Amino acid sequence: MREPGSRVAFVTLGCKVNRVEAEQVAAELLPCGGALADQPDADVVVVTACAVTMEASHKSRKAVRHALALANRPTVVVTGCLTDSDVEALAALSDRVVVERDKSALAATVRAAAGLEDVFGVVAPRYGEGFRTRALVKIQDGCDNRCAYCIVPFTRGAPRSVPVERVLRDVRSLAAAGVKEVVLTGINVGRYDDGGVDLAGLIARVADTGVPRVRLTSIEPPDLTERFIRVVSATPAFVEHLHVPLQSGCDRTLEAMGRRYSAKEYERAIEAAREAMPGLAVTTDVICGFPGESDDDARQSEEFVERLAFAKLHVFRYSRRPGTAAAGLVGQVSPGIAAERAARMRAIGGASRQRFLEEQAGRDAEVLVESVSGEALHGTARNGARVRVAGVEASVGDLVRARIVGVDGDTLVGAPIEAPRFA
Repeated sequence: MREPGSRVAFVTLGCKVNRVEAEQVAAELLPCGGALADQPDADVVVVTACAVTMEASHKSRKAVRHALALANRPTVVVTGCLTDSDVEALAALSDRVVVERDKSALAATVRAAAGLEDVFGVVAPRYGEGFRTRALVKIQDGCDNRCAYCIVPFTRGAPRSVPVERVLRDVRSLAAAGVKEVVLTGINVGRYDDGGVDLAGLIARVADTGVPRVRLTSIEPPDLTERFIRVVSATPAFVEHLHVPLQSGCDRTLEAMGRRYSAKEYERAIEAAREAMPGLAVTTDVICGFPGESDDDARQSEEFVERLAFAKLHVFRYSRRPGTAAAGLVGQVSPGIAAERAARMRAIGGASRQRFLEEQAGRDAEVLVESVSGEALHGTARNGARVRVAGVEASVGDLVRARIVGVDGDTLVGAPIEAPRFA
């Protein structure tokens, strides 16, 4: 065992749920005498491994091997979805590998590996040195949608919700520490239900804590209901941004994927949200090269995506994942064709992104300051866009208002129009 005060590094792959779980463990180490460190200086490296695609699994194993090869010879604690299928293979990599599948036991496992003793009765704030000004709050885990391409229901299990009071306790703690934006995250947050409190009800209660901004990481199209839209559009703290995964704009492909909506139903939901929330930025995910996708199917998807004018597009080539329904489908698309389709889709997304950014010119934006460099500050607008503002004195964590005057690459350029809020 190492002496208390050991240094711990975190390598987190995959979704934002993985990130918030890693942040929670990191925060619990600080009152115990632990210190956060970069990998070359760490005594323990915690790798949160993703298994959502074969590429993600490969990157996760590579991250473990990289940590094991460090000159400081750290203990490597591996957790995350990959541990559900690769426990023996991961443990066989080295006697310095500790595999922890149980997330509830992860903090204790890391403390033991670092030689740290638990400090009872101390509440660890997830804000401050090493943490983000936009704090993630986990509200839900698990999914039972069983989309044909996805392994997550087998690794994360059935949907389950974090109790409302625990969520509110976390938000109040973060707000008291100075956090101006909380990002509610989960595997399928639209399935949130705690004693009859649904996602819309939870958002309203979170906003009632007084935290200035509330954001969701993602919401599935069927959960973009009339009630949800009505509640969030009437909640001033809820930002003008929604990430709504599409995956394909072709009905034939959506059906093969096991998605529970048509392209038209998706479009109607987006139109309703945009009508209720002026200035709403909608971002999405698209998969190219799904088994059985024809050239005509791909073109339909491209035309649909172009028409909906998303603020940002995340494009993925289909990755064959053993254990999923899609892995056994006939008509697997060759990697070369999938790459060509993904390139075309990315070009559509890039043009749509550029139009979205240019449309912001002349508009006012509330910017959460996340870094200050020289005479300029950098932060995030309510619609999710990155903004750079010069000529205003502000600190990390401040909210400032700026008028957008231009675009520089993927960043909006703003001019200050008033003193910082909530400084």
